[in-house]
Amino acid sequence: MGQCGITSSKTVLVFLNLIFWAAAGILCYIGAYVFITYDDYDHFFEDVYTLIPAVIIIAVGTLLFIIGLIGCCATIRESSCGLATFAAILLLVFVTECVVVVLGYIYRAKVEDEVNHSIQKVYNEYNGTNTDAPSRAIDYVQRQLHCCGIHNYSDWRNTHWFKESKNNSVPVSCCQPNISNCTGTLTRPADLYQEGCEALVVKKLKEIMMYVIWAALTFASIQMLGMLCACVVLCRRSHDPAYELLVTTNSYA
Repeated sequence: MGQCGITSSKTVLVFLNLIFWAAAGILCYIGAYVFITYDDYDHFFEDVYTLIPAVIIIAVGTLLFIIGLIGCCATIRESSCGLATFAAILLLVFVTECVVVVLGYIYRAKVEDEVNHSIQKVYNEYNGTNTDAPSRAIDYVQRQLHCCGIHNYSDWRNTHWFKESKNNSVPVSCCQPNISNCTGTLTRPADLYQEGCEALVVKKLKEIMMYVIWAALTFASIQMLGMLCACVVLCRRSHDPAYELLVTTNSYA
């Protein structure tokens, strides 16, 4: 009965190691996605510490590759030292992912205040040229999120660019794609996106942070199962003389 339990735990461990390798790739992808998306919205969110959860996620993903290798070797060779190391590293990663979840919720709560603080400044820096970073950021966000202005298209009336251009128009990035010959003129407001960008930018950044939180929670649960299986194998091995005899016999065979 004990041998059956050990075999089952070892089978689960081997399966979990394969999952760890897959998880490593997924976590690295999520971390990279957060970095890339943040780069598109960085003008609206100035707190660089928001990237800490993404950095940790990528580091954890890299570590999971090593964990999977250690776990597979320790399980196949039935090494007590290897399994103990495997369980210890899993515990460290588990704690790290719990920290990621906490940081994710902290920075997710700060998103709205950060965007509210910086978005007016970004719109005031708009000059309509592709060589200007704030201008590219605003045009990108308005096209991607299908929005115009901070709260709506009328916010453009208060910007330096609108007052200096004196053409009673908003950027063409405010134009709905199904409208032909749209110039952004405010005399045809129906041609423009009706929703403001502030709420949509906040929503987008919160969604990105939730990807990190859910990824950390999911793989923390898997790692808890891995630690449990490793501990079962170690405990059974140390307390089951029949298993020790079997291992010794196989080693000399």
